[in-house]
Amino acid sequence: MKLHRISAAAFACVLILTACQNGPGEGAKEDEEETPPIPVETRSPVRGDVFAVYSGTAPIEAFAEADVIAKVEGVVEQIHFEEGDDVTEGEVLARLDGDRLRLELNESRARLDKMRRDFERNKELREKGLLSEGDFEKLRFDLEALEASFNLANLELDYTRIRAPIDGVVSERYIKIGTTIRVGDPAFKVTSFDPLVAYMHVPEREYRQIRAGQPVAIDIDALAGERIFAEVTRISPVVDPQTGTFKITIEISDEERRIKPGMFGRMSIVYDVHENVLQIPRSAVIEDRGDETIFVVENGEAVRRVVQTGYGSEGMVEITDGLSDDDEVVTVGHVGLKAGAKVKVID
Repeated sequence: MKLHRISAAAFACVLILTACQNGPGEGAKEDEEETPPIPVETRSPVRGDVFAVYSGTAPIEAFAEADVIAKVEGVVEQIHFEEGDDVTEGEVLARLDGDRLRLELNESRARLDKMRRDFERNKELREKGLLSEGDFEKLRFDLEALEASFNLANLELDYTRIRAPIDGVVSERYIKIGTTIRVGDPAFKVTSFDPLVAYMHVPEREYRQIRAGQPVAIDIDALAGERIFAEVTRISPVVDPQTGTFKITIEISDEERRIKPGMFGRMSIVYDVHENVLQIPRSAVIEDRGDETIFVVENGEAVRRVVQTGYGSEGMVEITDGLSDDDEVVTVGHVGLKAGAKVKVID
């Protein structure tokens, strides 16, 4: 009977221990919840042309610009052109009072005419041996001096007509009718708008990529997002050792004159193109310990892929290896995503 009581007690203990072991385990399994899938957005790769582009900014300048200065002193009598007017080289922009210079020209002409008559008479005397060679050469020198003086007087009278030195547009007028201007005073500024130019200083590592004739896309804030197209026309043959850059010239044709000198442009030089290649948003590519990676969705799970990228432009990047046309690339929600994680694609 004693042995029977011990066995019963032992049996009771076993039951209690079993209950203790089973009770908490079953509760933990019931409380345990599955991790919900991570919401992501995806898109398929697209095919298209992708361009290799060098970008930079540069001020836009006039191809040619000239300050028109007074070459003689005088009072402004007439102004024929105003700011914004088109002019051609040689056109008279304004006239100065020329009375004094006209009088000096007439006096010079009279002295010259008299000297020419005297020279002809003395020439006859020289031929008859009545005038020495030395005296005749002095007369020749005096005649040439008077001719030069007459030509100068004629030129100074012509300078009372202030002329445009180049084709272009009157961009500044500094004079008024009735004002006196002196030699060297500015009267106008004439600007040539065809073509306009921009000078970019490009790092020497790009020297092999940039060539004359390459197209350039230009974005200017003042034109409300409208894109202008130009081309590279000249490349400096030397690299500046101080900056490590070389200068390129971009010529811009703008017949409508929407672009003004002094505006800034964002220049994009297209130096190569890959046609019909796979592209995805650049933001979908993650730098991971030296590798360029993306996530694609396969059977509801995130799969990490190492890819090779090529050219990129306008927010897209070429994928040269590691991706196919049918893949669904994670574009939103990929930051911090782990390989093998359950994902849910949302629209």
